[in-house]
Amino acid sequence: MEKITFVPDGEEAVEFYVLEQTTIAGVNYILVTDAEEDEEGEAYILKDVSDSESEERVYSMVEDDNEFDAVSAVFENILEDIDLI
Repeated sequence: MEKITFVPDGEEAVEFYVLEQTTIAGVNYILVTDAEEDEEGEAYILKDVSDSESEERVYSMVEDDNEFDAVSAVFENILEDIDLI
């Protein structure tokens, strides 16, 4: 499982493990968790909101309920053994 580090503005770095990634309508999404493999943890869907010219990726939490439902359904189909709530 790939580990990535996020540095929120003005906050301490946070590490997440990438479970899966997908692209929907040209937008990149990643499904991440705060727990290592074989541990239970929280899962989050993050949306790539980067400037196309930037070398670093910028992600934000998917907060729109309709967008979350659509993207979580895609991830549930990809990873058949999980349920996103």
